[in-house]
Amino acid sequence: MSASTEAIPHTDRAALRERAEKHLRDLVGNPDARLRDDQWTAIEALVADRRRALVVQRTGWGKSAVYFVATALLRAAGAGPTVIVSPLLALMRNQIAAADRAGIHAQTVNSTNVDDWKQIYSSIGDGAVDVLLVSPERLNNPEFRDEVLPRLAASAGLLVIDEAHCISDWGHDFRPDYRRIRTMLADLPAGIPVLATTATANERVTRDVAEQLSVTGERTLDDVLVLRGSLDRSSLHLGVVALPNQAARLAWLADHLGEFEGSGIIYCLTVAATQDVADYLRERGYPVAAYSGQTEQTERLAAEDDLLHNRVKALIATSALGMGFDKPDLGWVVNLGAPASPIAYYQQVGRAGRGTERATVVLLPGREDRDVWDYFGSLAFPPEHEVRETLRVLAEEDRPLSTAVLETYVPLRRTRLEMMLKVLDVDGAVRRVKGGWTATGQPWSYDAERYARVSATRRTEQQAMLDYLTTSECRMQYLRRALDDPEAQPCGRCDNCGGLALSAATDASSLAAATDRLSRPGVPVETRRMWPTGMGAIGVELKGKIARDEQAEAGRAIARLTDLGWGNQLRDLFRPETPDGELPVPLRHALVQVFDAWNFATRPDGIVHLDSLTHPQLVAHVANGLSRYAKIPVLTRFDIVGAAGTGEGAMNSAQRLRAVADRYVLDSPSAVEGRTVLLVDDRVNTGWTLTVAARALRRAGARAVYPLVLAAES
Repeated sequence: MSASTEAIPHTDRAALRERAEKHLRDLVGNPDARLRDDQWTAIEALVADRRRALVVQRTGWGKSAVYFVATALLRAAGAGPTVIVSPLLALMRNQIAAADRAGIHAQTVNSTNVDDWKQIYSSIGDGAVDVLLVSPERLNNPEFRDEVLPRLAASAGLLVIDEAHCISDWGHDFRPDYRRIRTMLADLPAGIPVLATTATANERVTRDVAEQLSVTGERTLDDVLVLRGSLDRSSLHLGVVALPNQAARLAWLADHLGEFEGSGIIYCLTVAATQDVADYLRERGYPVAAYSGQTEQTERLAAEDDLLHNRVKALIATSALGMGFDKPDLGWVVNLGAPASPIAYYQQVGRAGRGTERATVVLLPGREDRDVWDYFGSLAFPPEHEVRETLRVLAEEDRPLSTAVLETYVPLRRTRLEMMLKVLDVDGAVRRVKGGWTATGQPWSYDAERYARVSATRRTEQQAMLDYLTTSECRMQYLRRALDDPEAQPCGRCDNCGGLALSAATDASSLAAATDRLSRPGVPVETRRMWPTGMGAIGVELKGKIARDEQAEAGRAIARLTDLGWGNQLRDLFRPETPDGELPVPLRHALVQVFDAWNFATRPDGIVHLDSLTHPQLVAHVANGLSRYAKIPVLTRFDIVGAAGTGEGAMNSAQRLRAVADRYVLDSPSAVEGRTVLLVDDRVNTGWTLTVAARALRRAGARAVYPLVLAAES
């Protein structure tokens, strides 16, 4: 029997609150626990009034208690299961454990438990599941969307959208898959309550999310209860330490990390930085581990568990360790590099001090932060002509096209192409089906004005983050005001208020060790082993595995452009405004160090370099300089032929391969026969230029090919 969707009379609500607080005590394991007034207001709106509500409250306030208590009450009244859309697996694991403590049976459907899906769906049908947690990506899985989601929408007792700022492309962590929730909202029967929660939403994001929750989209205040609380965190002591360079920041970490109570998180802006910092701190005796979206799932679980149980001093993490990771006694957070907005920064520092009286939060900004912001900004929604080209390709095909095949037609990197397709799917212009994507033929307009406003807003938020670094006012007040908290006031706890004293001093030996660590050049350049799929469709007859005798050996670069240390000098070298010319002296020394440290199976006895559209002098200077230093002759070079423009096709593997497959011709093939070749270029992005050049050299008789470049893109 399904529960009534009618409102509960006010005379019965005192008893309802008593039952709610009993469920809360079971949930938290505290016989004295009481609901906050705002928590009860939200629960009452969901259970008694069957309303839609948006709760914007600070991390640690107890948003999950609202939906678990509401679930227990609704299930007792005969309602269907609660569906929670949750963005991170860490959040799901923690919440399932919390639900079990309260006698609520929770299950999750995500990419790590595919084999369990059918059994879980069967249990839902049998009424044995109280809570189903799903990742936003599941919402547009064809089978889930077409077969499971309609049944859930029809039978759900409560829909919860956790981290709801992800719905809004005004938010700092917009995810296109989250927009699929609008379809689910539209399909819900009348009277099914909906709860959206977030800790990081300013007024603009709050209004946007509330409008999407609204049944009509026009009467937000009537349709949606918005509960917005103070964002102050009384345990947090915020501070900024401005240091001259990256070596000083690493040295500062090594010198001061031991002063921090308990374990914590060191946030970095890039995956490469997490690895570099973790390696350095381990060398200095700290038990730490790197953590990012590229970390294998089993390693991520182990790292999270180590941090939860204080077996490590810190995880060195990207923002992948963010929403939903719950360690109440996390003692501190350090950001090595500033996030791109105060909102994103508040999200990260909110991991600390949930269950402690004091937590230290330190930001160590760097001049390279803006370069990283610019890079991630370049991954925004593509320009209209690239979107239209994608729609045209899909419209002309009578079959679904996978993302990999679409890459061969449009110059977009995989992640950006997938993001664009998800947006188009939500807009109704394309549809994800088994086997890939199809065009719907529905009219679609490019909302250039909105995308421009979003870009402008993000630039404003970046400036706000820069202003945070230098402000003389209370730092917590600054962050709260940036999130439109009307109660923002001086905290009395931060470095500007006098509640936190941070020394910028570093020990000379620590600085020397950090300088040495960052000055060590050399990162691997992995070579390609497989051709991209679908190349035959665009006239390039390359497929399957690359023959072993046509492959390059593993290569080397001085550093990644995103790296600490040498990454700064390489970014300066490759800025558009930097003129072509000789390699700067410091980078010459670094390149020689990389060459001398290279453990070649067979030492190269000849050099070949590629001509360059943008840096011909630079590449020739590198090749000739290495020739003089290593006493290895320059055998020949690859000349550019054809009319391909600079950067054409550089955005994904298939397009890059098509662009370079016939771009180069070896000037003197006979010169490389029987030689072990050092192949020199300026930088590597997708790796296809080096792959094609190595194949040509091996086909011309080279015994082995070792690529050497100045910079790797990532």
